[in-house]
Amino acid sequence: MSILREINPNVKSIRESEQEIIDRRAGEINAEIEQGLVKHYKEVLDVSFGDAHGMGLKPLTFVRQLLLKLLVQSEGALRTGVLIPVPCYCSFKNALTAQGAVAVPYYLCEEEGWTVQIKELRKALHAARGHCNPMVLYIINPGNPSGHVQSKASIEEVIRFAAEERLFLMADEVYQSFVYGNGREFYSYKKVLSEMGSPYSSNVELASFHTISKGVMGECGLRTGYVELVNIDPEVMRYTSSLFATNLCVPVVGQIALDVMADPPQPGQPSYALYAQQVQSLQRTLMNNVQRTEEVLSGLPGITCQPIMGGIFAFACLHLSQAAIKHAKEKKLEPDLLYCLRLLEDMGLCASPGCEFGQKEGTYHIRICLASPEATMEDVLQRLKSFHLRFIKEFP
Repeated sequence: MSILREINPNVKSIRESEQEIIDRRAGEINAEIEQGLVKHYKEVLDVSFGDAHGMGLKPLTFVRQLLLKLLVQSEGALRTGVLIPVPCYCSFKNALTAQGAVAVPYYLCEEEGWTVQIKELRKALHAARGHCNPMVLYIINPGNPSGHVQSKASIEEVIRFAAEERLFLMADEVYQSFVYGNGREFYSYKKVLSEMGSPYSSNVELASFHTISKGVMGECGLRTGYVELVNIDPEVMRYTSSLFATNLCVPVVGQIALDVMADPPQPGQPSYALYAQQVQSLQRTLMNNVQRTEEVLSGLPGITCQPIMGGIFAFACLHLSQAAIKHAKEKKLEPDLLYCLRLLEDMGLCASPGCEFGQKEGTYHIRICLASPEATMEDVLQRLKSFHLRFIKEFP
C-alpha cells in the first residue's frame, strides 16, 4: 500500500469548496475566450478574493524597491474547540480541520451590522462543552467577509468574556488599514487589553495577527505576516520559538516587505512623500468604491447590504424567490452558489457565494472584493446590476 494512502485523516476530510467550483469554471471560461469563443464580455473579472494587485491596484513603490499547533489537542475524548465567527473565510476553517480541532460556530448579528454579541458567544460555548473542549476564541476585526469594525466597548466585552471563560484570544486584524464607517475607529485588541488594566491586562492570553498580503501592502504573492503574543507563559514561549524554528524562514523579499509594514517611511525621509501619497490614494479609492457599492446595492430590489465599516469586501444578502430556491435545489446546488455560477456564465463576473463562509439557515449572500481601480469597480457593479435585474425577472 502506498504511504500516501496513510495521509492524515483530518487533511483528507477537507472537501472541495464552493469557491473552488466557481474558480474552476472561471478558468474554463478564460480558456474558451483565449481560444476564440465569442462572448459579450472580453474577460472574467474576479472579485471573489482580496488580490488588490491582481485587480489592477498599483503596489507601493517602496515595497518594490501558532499558533494552532500549540493549542490543539486532536486526539482523545475531547478535542480542542475553537470558536469561530459565522460568516468566516474558508481557509481558516480548513486550517482547523487539518489540525484536528473542532470549529465551534458563533453567529454574528447581521441585523445590527454583523456585531459580535456576548449572548451568542456564551450560547455557542455552552453548546460545545461535552463534545469538545473549547479553548480558543477567534475574532476577525475588521471582519472578513462581514466588513464590521468592532467598537472599543465591544472589544472590552469580548475580553471580559474570554477572561471569565478562560479562553485564549486570537485576533485577526489584517484589514486594520481600511476603516470607513462614520465615527468608527480601529482599536487593536492588544491596546484595549493594555488599557483595561489589572486583572485583564496581565492575565488574558492573546495572539494578534497582521500580514503584508492584505491592507495597504496588498502583497498577496509574498504571504508574509507576524503574530504578536501577549501574556504567554515563558515556558510556553520557549516551545513557541522552537516550533517556529522548524519552519526556517520566509523568502527574503517577504521579510523585507514585512519590515516595511512594521516600520514604514517617516516624515523627512526621502521615500516618505511618495509612500504617503500612494497610501492616501489607495485609501481614497477604497472609500469611493465602498460608497459607490453601497449606492448601487441599495438601489437593487432583492438585495440588502449592511453598512461596510472596514475591510475590503461587501457581503450582501440575497433575498431570493421560492422559484429560484426551488430551481437551485433541483440542480443540487446551494441557491447563492447557483446565483454566482450564473453570474459568472452570463456576465463574466466571478464572486463568492455566502455558503462558502457560513450563514444562518434560509439566508443567502454574495461577497465581492472592493480592492480594485474605480473604473474596474464600476464595471463590476454594472455587470452585477444587469445580471441581478434579469435574474429576478427569470425567477419572480
